[in-house]
Amino acid sequence: MLKMIFAPAIFFLLVFIPCHAQSQTFGDFKYDETELYAETKQVNQFFRRFNGEEDKQGERLYEKDRDFRTYKLRKKYVPTLFNLESSILNDAGKEKFSELVLDKDRPVFLDFHGGAWLCELNTLFIYEGQEQALTLFLVLQEEEVGSKWVIDGVYFEPFYDLLKKPDNSNFNDSKFLHPLSHEVGFMNIFRVFNESDSLEYFGNKYFQPDYLSLFFYEIKKGRLEFKTVKDLKFHFFQIDGWYFELTYFNRAGYNSGWLISNLLEIDEKNRDILLNYIYHE
Repeated sequence: MLKMIFAPAIFFLLVFIPCHAQSQTFGDFKYDETELYAETKQVNQFFRRFNGEEDKQGERLYEKDRDFRTYKLRKKYVPTLFNLESSILNDAGKEKFSELVLDKDRPVFLDFHGGAWLCELNTLFIYEGQEQALTLFLVLQEEEVGSKWVIDGVYFEPFYDLLKKPDNSNFNDSKFLHPLSHEVGFMNIFRVFNESDSLEYFGNKYFQPDYLSLFFYEIKKGRLEFKTVKDLKFHFFQIDGWYFELTYFNRAGYNSGWLISNLLEIDEKNRDILLNYIYHE
């Protein structure tokens, strides 16, 4: 499920917001702005800090560097990557998650090209003369040379209202074609088209509306017109047994920029349920 390229729009939003100089303590860190450029300004920077691939001056580290991915550096960084003003994140969950990823024997890292993470891009479109919210789901697709963001799904309320998956849990004696319809040349096919809001009931029981195709179709027909990007966030499923959400916080202070805003411990079944919830499926 996790699969037009909106990278320019995304990176346009990764703005630099200066921090105010002050002394503050997060986890093992005690610093002022001369000791650490605390704001996580870019998503790429979040990856580097989570993995211990950036020093306290914001300089990128490589495998040959002494502090590259060291436990000491990551133990300082990881606590600062949570939204510390959140009422959703609890200390027990953060501690358990941190212990897993910072395990000295089997540390866990994020992989930018490792899949299992996606962008939820909230946009505005003009549809039938009105401004409407539309959500695009984008994933990184690896190519022979490099990678690119591609549209993997779409949530648009007018599409969902128009084309819903029918409830076939109970037999409906007015929404079916008799199994002997072929013997009369399907003369009763008119029943399918009498009421347009019942069309889905005459489809295969495995029918799933393809909103992405409908999205492309409406754009090509000129009935759906892009206006602007509102905001975006990221959903991560890369770490076994866990899900976290990455959101941008534009505020003064050291705990700002791209931070973990939600954290859940989940099994494989709940992972699929959560993915369906995110995609509105």
